[in-house]
Amino acid sequence: WVKISAVSASSSATVSFTSGLDSTYDKYCFIFNNIHPATDAAEFQFNGSTDTGSNYNVTKTTSSFFAFHYEDDSSTSLGYSAANDLAQSTAFQNLADDVGNDNDQSASGYLYLYNPASTTFVKHFINTGVHSMNDDRVNNRFQAGYFNTTSAIDAMQFKFSSGNTDAGIVTLYGIN
Repeated sequence: WVKISAVSASSSATVSFTSGLDSTYDKYCFIFNNIHPATDAAEFQFNGSTDTGSNYNVTKTTSSFFAFHYEDDSSTSLGYSAANDLAQSTAFQNLADDVGNDNDQSASGYLYLYNPASTTFVKHFINTGVHSMNDDRVNNRFQAGYFNTTSAIDAMQFKFSSGNTDAGIVTLYGIN
């Protein structure tokens, strides 16, 4: 693993990576660590760009499932999450939903992006993350999907669906 860059959020509207995604590596990993929203019950999201960050609107299709457990042990579940799937959509993809803004609530995980510089094939990605939700449950999210473009993905952006990212770090690694 080769660290390319890290962005620390502090009341930031977005966390963007507009350089570092190129043909140097076939696989990249974004690690998001203790991402904390300013607004309660916000979704932590991402999208890609094919124009170095002028627009974050790449068409994607995704699939999502989860496991959760309430803090008070009142309920648990494992299931498919149709509400977090996208089908040929340019919308931002949720990585974590209803993230709480209490001091003991945040989101952490990783997002792998495969061969983003390819101009022949679509770009696959997978995400695994854990987040503390505003209703005091911990949610483990698993997602996979692809950017449906043969253009190179050369920038990525992370943000919350509402409000700023109060704190947290997103680090980009290239993987040999």
